[in-house]
Amino acid sequence: MQMQGFDSKYRYILVAARRARQLQSGAPALVKTVSRKASRIAQDEIHAGLVNYTVEATPKTALTAAADFFDGGSR
Repeated sequence: MQMQGFDSKYRYILVAARRARQLQSGAPALVKTVSRKASRIAQDEIHAGLVNYTVEATPKTALTAAADFFDGGSR
């Protein structure tokens, strides 16, 4: 498994799985391949550099924001 451009195996698997779901839903394949399996086609597309991904910053939840201001002590 070549993971060029990915920071972890987990992210590679997530991107490949999402693309495989798109292919199963009827999206056209971006590469010519002999495989009929959506997961393998998705991997081939990633290896060809045709599938990109972005990591979006998640906003803080109310609990996380409150924890930033809580000093942990009691009076």
